[in-house]
Amino acid sequence: MATTRQPRARGGVPRPGAPTRVPFPVVDEVARHCAQDAEPNTVHIEIHLPGRVDESRLRSAFSEALARHPRALMRERPGSPLARRYEWELTRGPDADPVSFPPSAPGALDRARARALDEAPPLTASPPLRLAVVEEPGTEGCVLLFTVHHTALDGPACMRLAATTAEVYGAHRVPPAPAPARPARPASGPLAGESPAAPLARPARIAAGSPGPAPVPGNAMLLVELPVPRRESGAPYTVNDQLMVATALTVADWNRAQGAPGADRRPLRITMPVDDRTRGPEMPIGNGTRLVEVGFAGSELVPGADIPALLRATAERTRALKARPRPPLGRSASLLTAPLLPVAARAALTRGLRVLAGPWTSTTLLSNIGRVPYPLDFGEAGRATAVWFSAPARMPRGLTFTTASTGGRLHLALRWSRTLLGDEDGVRLRELFTRHLASTSSETV
Repeated sequence: MATTRQPRARGGVPRPGAPTRVPFPVVDEVARHCAQDAEPNTVHIEIHLPGRVDESRLRSAFSEALARHPRALMRERPGSPLARRYEWELTRGPDADPVSFPPSAPGALDRARARALDEAPPLTASPPLRLAVVEEPGTEGCVLLFTVHHTALDGPACMRLAATTAEVYGAHRVPPAPAPARPARPASGPLAGESPAAPLARPARIAAGSPGPAPVPGNAMLLVELPVPRRESGAPYTVNDQLMVATALTVADWNRAQGAPGADRRPLRITMPVDDRTRGPEMPIGNGTRLVEVGFAGSELVPGADIPALLRATAERTRALKARPRPPLGRSASLLTAPLLPVAARAALTRGLRVLAGPWTSTTLLSNIGRVPYPLDFGEAGRATAVWFSAPARMPRGLTFTTASTGGRLHLALRWSRTLLGDEDGVRLRELFTRHLASTSSETV
């Protein structure tokens, strides 16, 4: 965790009211270096409630949640060209009201979703997120739609803010911290956890679809609700492993259908965020996940693949990767962000290396939040009936899969770059994923 610095007046006495300054952690700095207006770096979260919330009460509850998690109240501090660090300023309150209640109108939810993908909250105003409460005529309930600037916060951190908002709004006693995830069993065997995709091998890319004659920059998204795949009691793999296998098979099938060269030979690498933070009220706010890559050989993903064997092999790989200590973005990112050069020079270097490393970037990203660990009970507005996340789908990956489960249902968001895929491509990918996920169920395996 980065240390904070309190600006001081002469004599070393803290200046009254001066904001605390926090150097950008590694993840934040790399994201800031690689920011692009064409593909905003946003995380979209929507929480569906069966009832309607009271406006003044929700505003008050969200304000209290921000006060309880002051690390979310930050903005980027203006810096000089020779500065060695980007810095956050922690503010005493929001610079502007982050909560809005758009007029209830047909298509309001679609417009709010589009804005979440197309417009990132500014980093120069605290907090770098916004919350739109969306209602549509003729429908019951409402949707709390968060848009988070991923340079500053990740999805789990924003969910902690949402959970605290629900606790305050519903006047609930703060519940005990959720139980930790099931501990991973140690991998066995000399090659347990070893990936068949060599780190230096160029992984397969997502084959281009039909984005249209003049694709619009930015991301598009498709949301779907699915049953959580069943597992035998005591199965050596988790739902996350089933999702990983379904993702790999979906991409392999898609590339074959598109006639991608070497579709059955090129390895796949899927980025998987790992979050070791507690989910209780003391959860650290910010970007707190570390990224690992799960590899698959092309020969493992051919038609008629042995699904039970693939699930067991994937489970060994994911367990080993989760247990292996690693900096959030790897050691190379830690070196890139060392303050040896002015931050402007490091930014240019990072962007250049990102372009050069593009062919070796992982094929896609699967971010599985898992079972939402909070009740999200908003009193008379009810408990959340669905929670969707979507992660940025910037090129060269161009496609991400994000999942969460609520009430025994799996909520999947497919998000893609419009320069790579079109809306019909998204529908086809959804169909492939649905079929391959069902093939991992204990009723099928």
